[in-house]
Amino acid sequence: MKTIKLFILLLSFAAGLASLTSCGNDEPMPVAKAPVFAMNESFTITATCPNSYKAFINGEEKTLPYTVTQTNKQQTIVVKGYGYGDGMQNSETVEQSFVVPAKHIDGYVDLGLPSGTLWATCNVGASAPEEFGDYFAWGETEPKDFYDWSTYKWCNGDEETLTKYSDESSFGYNGFVDNKTELDREDDAACAHYPGGRMPSWEQIQELCDSCTWKWTQLNGVNGMMVTGPNGNTMFLPATSQKDDSPQGFSDPDGNYWSRTLDQSIRSIALGFFSGSQYIGIWGDHWYLLSGFRYQGFAVRAVLDSQD
Repeated sequence: MKTIKLFILLLSFAAGLASLTSCGNDEPMPVAKAPVFAMNESFTITATCPNSYKAFINGEEKTLPYTVTQTNKQQTIVVKGYGYGDGMQNSETVEQSFVVPAKHIDGYVDLGLPSGTLWATCNVGASAPEEFGDYFAWGETEPKDFYDWSTYKWCNGDEETLTKYSDESSFGYNGFVDNKTELDREDDAACAHYPGGRMPSWEQIQELCDSCTWKWTQLNGVNGMMVTGPNGNTMFLPATSQKDDSPQGFSDPDGNYWSRTLDQSIRSIALGFFSGSQYIGIWGDHWYLLSGFRYQGFAVRAVLDSQD
């Protein structure tokens, strides 16, 4: 008798399972339950759902669980999915969004720039935001006492004898041209001295100018610009002036920061600012892109590209 009851119980349980996965011709198809998505602290997306399914993450089909790669730029991840199973109707599509914060990297600040570029909190050679740090000729990786064509690494004594980064034969040594318009990493002062960094491109400087608000102020008694990004984070750029033909920098209250981009053979693009004026083709308020002679000693502020 016990054996018969157990057989009937097992048969009833099997019939119940069958009703979840298949239907007779005259029975309505069961509806799958919709998934509920979640993201844990390691940015792995999972779902609560009694049925197997795939999800669409930012429009691309993925099998869960799926781990999102954290980058230097804050990301919004949109997850769509629905439950389904054999012999079942699909559930309603569910859509949820999750924010993956930017990676925190020591020595850099996330200003919320569209490109995801991070900017260093201090100049190369400085240990605090208000310190000037070291000065570098463009394409040189060590500071020095005297900044002139006669001491410039990439020429043979004057501006018409360039030995690297020449796009005009009239300035190249014996007509030398290599048409390099960006510094190689081995000639980049930020690469040499700041963890993971490199000097910014002119596009990154332009983005900083266009996307941020700039305020002339002081930090611990040092004049400079407080730069506020779209996300409210800030960085301070001290008014470093420059070094040119002498060990001393000019006394003008301005700031000069190299980019890694060549302007023309004997000049390169830099970020410049001073109290009250700017220039970038038209007059403005606080900052400008300038073209500096490559031998001049400017400060360097490193960046970390979003893909680095």
